Amino acid sequence: MFRLFRFRFDVRGAEHVPATGGAIICSNHVSFFDFTFLGLGALPQRRLVRFMAKKAVFDHGFSGPFMRAMRHIPVDRKAGSAAFEAAVRALKDGEVVGVFPEATISTSFTVKALKAGAARMAVDSGVPIIPAAVWGGHRVATKGHKVELRRGVPVTVALGEPIVAEPGESVATLMARTKVAMEALLDEAQRTYPDQPAGDEDRWWVPAHLGGTAPTLDEAATADAVRAAGKEVRAPKKSPLEKLTGRLRRR
Repeated sequence: MFRLFRFRFDVRGAEHVPATGGAIICSNHVSFFDFTFLGLGALPQRRLVRFMAKKAVFDHGFSGPFMRAMRHIPVDRKAGSAAFEAAVRALKDGEVVGVFPEATISTSFTVKALKAGAARMAVDSGVPIIPAAVWGGHRVATKGHKVELRRGVPVTVALGEPIVAEPGESVATLMARTKVAMEALLDEAQRTYPDQPAGDEDRWWVPAHLGGTAPTLDEAATADAVRAAGKEVRAPKKSPLEKLTGRLRRR
């Protein structure tokens, strides 16, 4: 996949992934490729990452065999305790587990409210959290947008200093510290990103607070709630002429 799209990677902070022992990589989520990018970020330390992902990905005819072969951890949102226990066992066995605590792709391209599972796993297993940020892959494949067969897209992978739970620290406080670190890493990745939008129609992948046309965090939350309730109004399909015109404008 990397060769097909010719991503231009900028991996920062790989040294923060411990060379041995358990750890949780806790990252934002903006594209369908994010778990592969974060796995790449752990390779300099010769670590393989087992990611927690929704069960539907494992049930899919194409992605399922790959996810099972790579020993990732399926999460059934109706019965999440089994996945939690499997992740804690892996961490206690010295493995690295990857988590997207936003639980889904953030269409605002900012850090959403985080689920507490990653902090609970860290407390239960006694391992550090490695905060992380990924940026760039959403320009190729993300929720709510068609796959863009672009090549040479820059992708930033940033890993921060380990966060260790203090004695007696609450799960909420540990998760709050993790969120602050993730936001700082993402902000740095966004502000130092080498590409700029090609024009007004290409500003969709930039967050609103940086001058883009992505929805704000509140707007994205409202849209997610509508989608979850099954009340989303889908845009009418474009005619072949409209599709061609749009492609010519992007060029």
